[in-house]
Amino acid sequence: MEEREKDDLLAGLNPVQKTAAAHLDGPLLIHAGAGSGKTRVLTHRVAHLIQSAGVKPWEILAVTFTNKAAAEMKERIQALVGDLPKHDIWIGTFHSISARILRVDADKIGYQSNFLIFDRDDQIRAIKSVLKEFHIADKEYTPDRIHNSISKAKNAFMSAGDFQKQANSAFEETVALVYAQYQKQLKQNNAMDFDDLLVNPIYLFEAEPAVLQRYQKRFRYILVDEYQDTNRTQYLFLNKLASLHKNLCVVGDDDQSIYRWRGADVKNILNIEKDYPGCAIFRLDQNYRSTKNILDAANSVVKNNVTRREKALWTDNERGDKVVLAELPDHLSEAMFVVVSVKKELQQHAGNFSDFVVLYRTNAQSRVLEDAFRNAGIPYNIVGGLRFYERKEIKDILAYLRLICNPSDFISFKRVINFPLRGIGESSVKKIEAFANEQQISRLAAAGRAEEITEISPRIRENFRKFHAMIEKYASLKDQFSAGELARVVVDEIGILRNLKEIGTEEAFIRSENIKELLSAIVNFGQRNAEGGLEQFLEEVALVADVDSWDDRTNAVTLMTLHSAKGLEFPVVFVTGLEEGLFPLTRTFISDEELEEERRLFYVGATRAERKLHLSWAATRFRFGEHFQNLPSRFLGEIDEKLLERKSANISAGTRRGLTSSRRNQRNRDEDRMPAYEDFSQDGTELYLGCEVKHATFGLGKVIRKDGGGETMKITVRFYEAGEKRLLVKYANLEVIA
Repeated sequence: MEEREKDDLLAGLNPVQKTAAAHLDGPLLIHAGAGSGKTRVLTHRVAHLIQSAGVKPWEILAVTFTNKAAAEMKERIQALVGDLPKHDIWIGTFHSISARILRVDADKIGYQSNFLIFDRDDQIRAIKSVLKEFHIADKEYTPDRIHNSISKAKNAFMSAGDFQKQANSAFEETVALVYAQYQKQLKQNNAMDFDDLLVNPIYLFEAEPAVLQRYQKRFRYILVDEYQDTNRTQYLFLNKLASLHKNLCVVGDDDQSIYRWRGADVKNILNIEKDYPGCAIFRLDQNYRSTKNILDAANSVVKNNVTRREKALWTDNERGDKVVLAELPDHLSEAMFVVVSVKKELQQHAGNFSDFVVLYRTNAQSRVLEDAFRNAGIPYNIVGGLRFYERKEIKDILAYLRLICNPSDFISFKRVINFPLRGIGESSVKKIEAFANEQQISRLAAAGRAEEITEISPRIRENFRKFHAMIEKYASLKDQFSAGELARVVVDEIGILRNLKEIGTEEAFIRSENIKELLSAIVNFGQRNAEGGLEQFLEEVALVADVDSWDDRTNAVTLMTLHSAKGLEFPVVFVTGLEEGLFPLTRTFISDEELEEERRLFYVGATRAERKLHLSWAATRFRFGEHFQNLPSRFLGEIDEKLLERKSANISAGTRRGLTSSRRNQRNRDEDRMPAYEDFSQDGTELYLGCEVKHATFGLGKVIRKDGGGETMKITVRFYEAGEKRLLVKYANLEVIA
């Protein structure tokens, strides 16, 4: 009977997947190539442990890298074994799992259980505060640069003291100084940053062995997805938890390790057998996602890496279309190529806009693509832009709610003490801060004792007192009302919606709608989490990632960086900007390790494609305020030519030399004026506003206007050398190059 249930549960898996899912005790590496069904194996393994091996759900810990992946995994497991009690199985990201542990035992390392999680904006503000305290000019050592160094140190499990010992430059000495004071400020605020969520559980385990033993005994089976992207701190966290039972199952692919820049170490997966002697290894090398041509193209690039396990990913899928390689004169032409290709694909395959994703190496590349889609009337979603919870009006409301939950939060205090306006200036705030430091109390508590600060005028002292009284009132009511009810009352009292309505501008209307959406989100959170209070909502908001907030149900083209695309798949993929210096980035000329990571990033982008893959590069691109002439990415030269369908815009050496300063100046004027897209093809000539054309006499130019139609249709072309010309399309003999 049990054997039959096991077979039913694992039905549909291929032989290797089935064996990996059914493997029980001991360390296990599931080496899962792109599109090989790793999520399916992971979820079936968890279901098998529960249903067939008699493992209790609470004895299982499953760790993913995004909240979206965690939610998907939980849904799949529930579909296999039925609904699980909410707290029975721990499935989440490293950050959410760590936060859950710290909510219980943070007091043992000097924090209160209601600690706040500082987002990047909060972290930068705190670092700026430290720089001011030490009279360090932030132009010499920017807060962003210092923050990145501190973050890298924490990802390498390096304390401020450790960093100080290895500092060998003036900058590193400054980072060490700021790092130590920054940590003091976080603790004073009863706050942790994202990296602290990874570091502090290890400090907790080292300080309190009994706590570690509790979790070691509980989690008999630990499963980790995307193990190739773990950093030193995550590696230590997992090893401590798994050291008792050693039932650690890691899933990953060294060819998809793309986060070295934030501390990920591909050696974690390459050295798993050294860390866990006798580790069982199963290789999932059948790709179910992509066509043969797409897979062969991706493999032909990544095989040039030296630091990787040898593998031969294969597929039974059809050969499919060749990979399109578009060689274009500039970035505007590249954007229009993407737009035209999307429209053609839709005409040929009758799909949806959501079938398409456009990938790029840096966020700065998205603007011209956004312009092209907007002017073409094609809906798009951009992942990684200004997120909802990063908008000013949203952060203002959240700051009130955070201060209500945590009176020690001086970052939130400073943000809202004069919002809405209370006539409280910076000098008065500094006097409050000085008093707070002298009395060793919070800024909020100091505001409540403002009458003791005679240097502040009576009117301002009263405003401080009223603010303190309001926050204290809601703090005392916090546990008596739902999070949604409390948030609505706070918004009503501060009067922000009334103020925005009085302003009456379009921007004010949008901001008020955003605030209403926030209130709805808090209410929805309460409906989804009956036991969840305001602190839990604030934690969920703090841990949301770009891809977690992406609505994949919207019928729109998706625009995102290659890093954000990890774990996703689309019928049609565009990888843009394949130029030396951009992809791979210029910095990759420094080391072989960085170049190999860029090559892996290309592999990840290419293997997101199911049916069609488009690659493109531009001979010139507008970057850093000027036009750069480019060479195609070395990765393009590593693809087997027989896999490619080239779409060349006749970019010759002479064409490149023809990019004179007058042409560049004209393009600078055009830069922010992407023409409206309109297809007015005639006689087999595919024309549209914004397309680039070549004329036998006038050379290269761009179509900027159309007049009339049919036999008498005329267009105006702005030629880069000859200026504007009005031409009768029928006799112009134009060659469309993009």
